[in-house]
Amino acid sequence: MCGRTCCHLPVDTIRRACRYIDYEGEEQLPEWKDEDKYFPSYNKSPQSNSPVLLSRLHLDKDADPSERIIASMRWGLIPSWFRDADASKLQFNTSNCRSETMMERRSYKVPLEKGRRCVVLADGFFEWQQFRGDKQPYFIYFPQTKTEKSFFSRSIDEKVWDDWKMLTMAGIFDCWEPPNGGETLYSYTIITVDSCKALSDIHHRMPALLDSEEAVSKWLDFGEVPIHEALKLIHPVDNIKFHPVSTVVNNSLNNTPQCLEPVEIEDPYLSYTRPKATTKSSQKEDPEVPKRPRQLMQKNPTPTKRNSAGLMEQWLKKYGEAYNKKPKIQ
Repeated sequence: MCGRTCCHLPVDTIRRACRYIDYEGEEQLPEWKDEDKYFPSYNKSPQSNSPVLLSRLHLDKDADPSERIIASMRWGLIPSWFRDADASKLQFNTSNCRSETMMERRSYKVPLEKGRRCVVLADGFFEWQQFRGDKQPYFIYFPQTKTEKSFFSRSIDEKVWDDWKMLTMAGIFDCWEPPNGGETLYSYTIITVDSCKALSDIHHRMPALLDSEEAVSKWLDFGEVPIHEALKLIHPVDNIKFHPVSTVVNNSLNNTPQCLEPVEIEDPYLSYTRPKATTKSSQKEDPEVPKRPRQLMQKNPTPTKRNSAGLMEQWLKKYGEAYNKKPKIQ
């Protein structure tokens, strides 16, 4: 589950954070498409626009396969086959896509078969841990070369922001054209997997993270890396850090640095300030949040019905050969 992210760095800083080496061994900065549609925020929620990495081949058939661009896309995939004139009327939630079933659902299978793989960029994401009726938010991000304290205390104008390693999440995008005409809408979904051990006490799902340049390159290279090979990159990643943050992040309208600042809590499984009461409506907002105490979460002997790695392996055995073809560039 991933329902809130932070991506508040300016355009040029994000470009520098996404520098890469092309096929000729030269360092490159990706060009930014529609940068005017990107609005930095400490507290991004679905339906907002976020920066997404993708291969330039999606827009230019003559481009170098290793060339990348950054595009501003809507969070929450609108399938290309959706026929209503109003994209907001899509009846199901597509902000996240479960890895175990994404090749069974038309909304995700079709764009995957067309090679529409992308990397969603963020400073980090937020997750809420539930215990005894309370929810404590955490900010989750990649380990950094410098101490995290410098990240949360410095000014946005300081150049040292360039040392921040952005979170890179595997995603799927699609292109929707309004039936009555109008601008093409690019939108994406974040692929999720079972949580790694470090995050399992906070939540049982996490984004599929691409924690190396090689993984990012393979996921983006839809022309040379077929689906069955790319899917091997989709699994829980332990290379992660996190800390508790203020409940100010609970309201998506709160867009302040306080959303990221570490806080101290009396108990790692309880917030130190919140009341105990929880309405039924708020519990329905996140059906994936585990309701069991931590002790039971750790000792539950019953496996989940669908394990990310297990089902992926079964799918690869069944369909691997059938999809071992380069997708058409559209």
